[in-house]
Amino acid sequence: MPVQETHGSENHTFDMSDLLIAIYIAIPTYVANSTPVLLGGGAPIDRERKFIDGRRILGTNKTVRGFSYGLLLGSLAALAEAVLFSNYVLLPVGIVASIGALLGDLSGAFLKRRLNIPPGNPLLVVDQLDFILGAILLTSPILKITAAAALILVVATIPIHLLSNAIAYVLRLKKRLW
Repeated sequence: MPVQETHGSENHTFDMSDLLIAIYIAIPTYVANSTPVLLGGGAPIDRERKFIDGRRILGTNKTVRGFSYGLLLGSLAALAEAVLFSNYVLLPVGIVASIGALLGDLSGAFLKRRLNIPPGNPLLVVDQLDFILGAILLTSPILKITAAAALILVVATIPIHLLSNAIAYVLRLKKRLW
């Protein structure tokens, strides 16, 4: 059921489908993004290559194993979601969202290397949103993502990401709080 809010001359309509779209994208995205912290390590994706600026392309924390497990577990989360909601369209959406999350995170690492920020050091806002923005960008051609659904994802992701990082730090899964 739509809820309509009026502010001056602007009308904004929010509807439960916006929340469902956000949930459909969030679950595989968050799983894919958090998995490399738990199961990553090994060979770096960039194979220690340097960009034209002389700095590493991505850095040591972005690994083939972390990306692979992130994609696998994000895809499994998408499968579970498709079964749970009895909607198998969610499977390809979730797989694409997982890929988007991982590529978004790699994009953030690439940007941080260009700004000469060492791996593991923070770049506020980018660290919290790169993966969700990647998921939104890649899934938008196959799932109608409303502005409201995107806003829900962005607003919810910031505290969820900060809390999950704090938990990973306390559990000694991450060396730094951010």
